[in-house]
Amino acid sequence: LSRNFFTKRTKELKPAVQSAPGWKLFGKVPPRENLPKDSKIIQQEYEARTGRMYKPPPPSARRKNIEFEPLSTTALILEDRPANLPAKSVEEALRHRQEYDEMVAEAKKREIKEAHKRKKIMRERFKQEESIASAMVIWVNEILPNWEGMRATRRVRELWWQGLPPSVRGKVWSLAVGNELNITPELYEIFLSRAKERWKSFSETSSENDIEDAGASVADREASLELIKLDISRTFPSLYIFQKGGPYHDLLHSVLGAYTCYRPDVGYVQGMSFIAAVLILNLEEADAFIAFANLLNKPCQLAFFRVDHSMMLKYFAAFEVFFEENLPKLFLHFKSYSLTPDIYLIDWIFTLYSKSLPLDLACRVWDVFCRDGEEFLFRTGLGILRLYEDILLQMDFIHIAQFLTKLPEDITSEKLFSCIAAIQMQNSNKKWAQVFASLMKDNKEGDKNHSPALKS
Repeated sequence: LSRNFFTKRTKELKPAVQSAPGWKLFGKVPPRENLPKDSKIIQQEYEARTGRMYKPPPPSARRKNIEFEPLSTTALILEDRPANLPAKSVEEALRHRQEYDEMVAEAKKREIKEAHKRKKIMRERFKQEESIASAMVIWVNEILPNWEGMRATRRVRELWWQGLPPSVRGKVWSLAVGNELNITPELYEIFLSRAKERWKSFSETSSENDIEDAGASVADREASLELIKLDISRTFPSLYIFQKGGPYHDLLHSVLGAYTCYRPDVGYVQGMSFIAAVLILNLEEADAFIAFANLLNKPCQLAFFRVDHSMMLKYFAAFEVFFEENLPKLFLHFKSYSLTPDIYLIDWIFTLYSKSLPLDLACRVWDVFCRDGEEFLFRTGLGILRLYEDILLQMDFIHIAQFLTKLPEDITSEKLFSCIAAIQMQNSNKKWAQVFASLMKDNKEGDKNHSPALKS
């Protein structure tokens, strides 16, 4: 136990035992008969056997003996061999030097490339921050104080397209969405109190199946309050801030609960939690509720959240008109597989892309949606299809549905918005509103003539 395994080797070595085989790093070797030879003697014997004289490389090419272990395994190729092994030949030493220099040069190239990449990212980030800072000054000092007079000007619309500064985003959203319902913070508190009473009275022993059944009851949509508890944990799960115990969990619960009591005819529908969460991240609690209630009162959102099949089919039909106009090849490809818009559009529209796109990109989509209205939601859908057109043309029904249900996470705002900008929302000199209005008119005439309604 007291044996020291790391004692220094003394100069006076005892002769090796004949019967004890020696072991080396590179395997078993025959037993030694003599003491290890000096490196000079080994070199002389090697030269006599091969007939070649060894010329040491110039001092600059040789690496000095070091007293510490090399930091990199790549540097080991420059180290001299142990004294009991033949020294490297000139060719081998030069080859090792060349290999080492090549590795060092390649590593430097990678470092330079990565450094350039980091600098480029920093320059772009700095440029973006400068742009946001200058835009914020314009929004705060010029646009917001004169909102009604400036909101429709070309300059403001162009600035709006580039994305709203985060510091003014919530304010601009509130102004753009408006408050046609005339909801006040006091009204929010009233419906929040009602929601809390319902939560308190709900039996804790109810099973999840009972909750689902109660939530689906048309007679009492307020019972869908309990569906909220099941759905909040699924809202932006990677952020954790909306999970139980997170800073925004109770806030999201309150906004959704108050809305369910405010609009029992609609109740809570899956997908609402994502919309409310985005608003909560940008607005104060009462303001988020006001914007949420008014946003869901828009014709498109009301049609989807109330599951008005007739209206939803008209939106899908209008979408297909512009789909065929902008992307004819992909349109025919989808048609060949009978792949209808409801398969992918419903999820996008229900959450206003906040579930399908990265959060920062979804917020930029919201920016222009607040500017242009429902038309931009469908234009964004066409922009996504345009962005991935080449990939989608190679896929079958199943893979297309899977791809559009879960879009790639590396999608960037620059690429998507360039594709959205290329989409023309005009068909036979008719814009979105005109095409949709004509579909509504055709449907009304069809009802008068007792014709079947538009089918999917």
